[in-house]
Amino acid sequence: MQVLWQVKIPAQALSLLQQKVMKSANDPRHKKRRLAIKGLFASGFVEQEMSELASRVNKKKEDLDREIETSAPTWPIAKINRIDLAILRLAAYELIFTDTPPKVAIDEAVELAKEYGNESSPSFVNGVLGDIYKRRAIKEEDDES
Repeated sequence: MQVLWQVKIPAQALSLLQQKVMKSANDPRHKKRRLAIKGLFASGFVEQEMSELASRVNKKKEDLDREIETSAPTWPIAKINRIDLAILRLAAYELIFTDTPPKVAIDEAVELAKEYGNESSPSFVNGVLGDIYKRRAIKEEDDES
């Protein structure tokens, strides 16, 4: 095959392109998150086997629910849409207990909310997770002082 032209892509544009590819439905990390969300959602109704990621999230459920309640004080856990709650628990777990970059965890959660939630889910999920991230960043600054 003969190359007729070559394009140099600026690093910033390449980074944006890579982010779009990462968010695709075929990305293994996205597939893993989708599977975890399905398991977490279903576990609220029936006892069942879950993926490894969903099991890790489920073990920290009480800690995660406290974080979510603090960031959404007008929404008791029992009143939050079950799919939104599953998405929030997974993303909060990633923010607090893993080295997943916060922007990735929040962006991915918003994408899952668009895919599975209702029309207000993405903004609700983004707001709650943004508050969790902000509070934890402030706490880490205080701990370092």
